[in-house]
Amino acid sequence: MKKTLSILCFLLCSSFAFSQGFFTYIDRSTQFFETLNENKFKEAQLFFDPSLYNKIKPESLEAMWKQITAGLGKFESVEGAQNKSQDSLQSVILDCKFAYGSQPFQFVYNNNAKMIGFFIVPVKQVPQYKPATYSDSSKYKASFINIKSGNFDLPGMLTLPKSGEKFPLVIFVHGSGPSDMDETVGQHKPFKDLAEGLAMQGIASIRYVKRTMLYGQSFVNKSYTLKEEVEDDLQKALEYAQSLPEIDKSKIYIFGHSLGGMVAPRFASQHPELKGIILAAAPARAFGDIAVEQYQYLEKASQDTSAQTKKIFAEAIQEAKKGASIKTNALPKDTLAMGLPISYWLDLNSLNQVATAKKLKNRILVIQGGNDYQVTLTDYNLWKSALKGKNVTFKLYPMLNHLFSFVSEKGTGAQYQEPGNVEAVLVTDLANWILEEK
Repeated sequence: MKKTLSILCFLLCSSFAFSQGFFTYIDRSTQFFETLNENKFKEAQLFFDPSLYNKIKPESLEAMWKQITAGLGKFESVEGAQNKSQDSLQSVILDCKFAYGSQPFQFVYNNNAKMIGFFIVPVKQVPQYKPATYSDSSKYKASFINIKSGNFDLPGMLTLPKSGEKFPLVIFVHGSGPSDMDETVGQHKPFKDLAEGLAMQGIASIRYVKRTMLYGQSFVNKSYTLKEEVEDDLQKALEYAQSLPEIDKSKIYIFGHSLGGMVAPRFASQHPELKGIILAAAPARAFGDIAVEQYQYLEKASQDTSAQTKKIFAEAIQEAKKGASIKTNALPKDTLAMGLPISYWLDLNSLNQVATAKKLKNRILVIQGGNDYQVTLTDYNLWKSALKGKNVTFKLYPMLNHLFSFVSEKGTGAQYQEPGNVEAVLVTDLANWILEEK
């Protein structure tokens, strides 16, 4: 955006607590931009708290909008959203696509869902994620949705092809740790790439923000399992998918990435109506063993032999081994390993995902990157050996990493700071497998 573009910012304080769902604020922010785009500046003023009407007048909004579009061109669409609580305020950041480029905007709301702040977010001059070249937004429709899971509202995205009907649908399930709906890691957004790439080939999808991303505090000092972290929300996403008239309910798939791939067989065993599951860089071994291997690899890759670095990795490895060893409730209930409670480790260590997958009648696709240092070929070969002869397809991509983008070597997590996309060949292979008549 041009340097002459000024920032419009009116930010007041509020001490009220928020009771409305996160999705409300994303929806209102999107509506505000659509109202501006329709040149309805009097209506746009009504999005603000009444106390600001004297400061934010329709003519000032009109001038601001003309200034924005003069620098960025015609507004086209909202490409993504982030939602955060800031003390007693609610903040939304929309990534907006214009004819000449993209620009994030931040919105701040009070407890009445009225806007009290709106400003342009400075764009850092570093390499940024870019949509995959195989994505053409004119050929699919992406709509914000809300996955209601108990007391939790999880913003999500429903991506539908623009032509056709009764589409197959894929539900994306995150790896470990908090994650947004795109499964953003550095400058990579694998779930966004996959959703858009599959839509280009006639396949719908649902992705949503992981519960731990928005409601991390609900897990603090509490016992929980994979059910609360993953499966309850996946269940609600499945129910949402099954309610959609555009979807062929007999062709719903679960795409489990990393930890999501560990959970997918158990979830599928409880849902025989699922057409199939995709195990994407899915560990075949115990989670703790995988973590130990990762730490050992990263210590060697760091080439740092200082006592401090050795100590850090030794402690991390000890924590992972401690978690892997938890098989009973014998330890005190407040015991943690890698920051995770005993209840979580007991569930995680009892998964036995390979044995569960062997009993499934659902279709299974196993995909793996050869340059993945997080989940390695050891796991892929274990899957291949165990599931050989069943209704299973295996795809190995020698030069792809854990996020299924191209890398010349295994490397470390630093590779994710360089922009990349899921490789087109993988998207095509995935689409072809889903569309096979079996």
